[in-house]
Amino acid sequence: MTRFARVVFLLLMAISCVLPSKLFAESDAPVVVKLTIHDTIQPISADYLQRGLREAARLHAQAVLVSMGTPGGLLESTRVMVEAIENSPIPVIIFVSPTGSRAGSAGFFLLEAADVAAMAPGTNAGAAHPIVEGRQLDPILKEKIENDAAAFLRSYTARRGRNVVAAEDAVRNSKSYSDEEALKLKLIDLIEPDDAALLKALDGHELHRFDGTTQTLHLQGATIVTTAPSPRERLLSKLTNPDIAVLLLVLGGLLIYLEFNVPGTVVPGSIGTLLVLLGLFGLNLLPVRHTAIVLLLAAAVMMALETKFASHGVLAMAGIVALVFGLATLVDGPIPELRVHTATALGAGIGFGTISFGLAWIALRARRGKILTGPQAMIGGTAIVRTPLCPEGQVEIRGELWQASLRGQESLAVGSLVSVRELQGLVLVVEVIEPAQKAV
Repeated sequence: MTRFARVVFLLLMAISCVLPSKLFAESDAPVVVKLTIHDTIQPISADYLQRGLREAARLHAQAVLVSMGTPGGLLESTRVMVEAIENSPIPVIIFVSPTGSRAGSAGFFLLEAADVAAMAPGTNAGAAHPIVEGRQLDPILKEKIENDAAAFLRSYTARRGRNVVAAEDAVRNSKSYSDEEALKLKLIDLIEPDDAALLKALDGHELHRFDGTTQTLHLQGATIVTTAPSPRERLLSKLTNPDIAVLLLVLGGLLIYLEFNVPGTVVPGSIGTLLVLLGLFGLNLLPVRHTAIVLLLAAAVMMALETKFASHGVLAMAGIVALVFGLATLVDGPIPELRVHTATALGAGIGFGTISFGLAWIALRARRGKILTGPQAMIGGTAIVRTPLCPEGQVEIRGELWQASLRGQESLAVGSLVSVRELQGLVLVVEVIEPAQKAV
């Protein structure tokens, strides 16, 4: 063994002796995995929570701390997240923080599902009445949805030892509670100003898990390990914003339309296709109203017909109106944050309709207009005779000499003006310009 090899061997032995002791020392400190959900509740939020719970189980963490502030979201995603919390081997602490945050609608369901529910001073929770498609429901359907949501909330609120009546009131009557009211009504377990104070207050706290077991939290000197959303989750979370999804769809459509009008440029078409696919992917994660899709298709048809028939803009205006209404009603989210805002629908719809109709009108005029380039552009133009036409000779037009054939008389002298009537191969057929035409 060479001297270098012996040195490397000794270094590896030293590292192997030191590393286990260091890992063991680090394992003595309790670990708390922290997640941050400050967004609407949708499929990406559910994926993020599930990933965080798996990471906490891998690290054998004492608890998972979820800092939450949300206006609400989709009930289906909420059910997935509640199920993940109930089945988590690691206790879940949901902390509505920082000051000024809220756990509205779907957020209230998550707060009540946690092993420990906590709020920061100056926060609120509740207003969990279910809404479908942002509209008023008929009494029977409304009652069915309310009963289903209330039963869902009761199914785990009672097992958590919380106030079932007050929790159900948030569903049926849209009650919202401040931090102090929620604590007084036993909807939450404690109020603390920040993470450190919360963990300190929970050290030694005995939990009654959802499966009926008992567990004591040991959080003294706990190390908080933050699990941030991955780049993929951050991107998809942006795409689930209905306004962004619609703008991507509209901008992509304009670029593809530009590619059809200026073929061969490649870049607008490829970028437009990418934007359309991203917009469709985002809309695929949201509840989409099918009648709105019909409106969008009708708008495209009417704009296309405007380029074929002289409706004096009537079809174009009807198409723009259909486009605006289609975009405004495209996403039927239960909260305003999960719907397309009116300003976005107006801006995108009017902008798309105006630009696409303008491009189509320009293209139509270009197709119908007189040809201004090539030999055909000389038809109707005036030429000067440069060699005697008997009846053939040469004429000059637009600075070029062309072979010409005189029609209507046998010969014409040099310097005479003639008019080009047609083109036969590379020979111009010309006629003499009468004096009356010269005056004109």
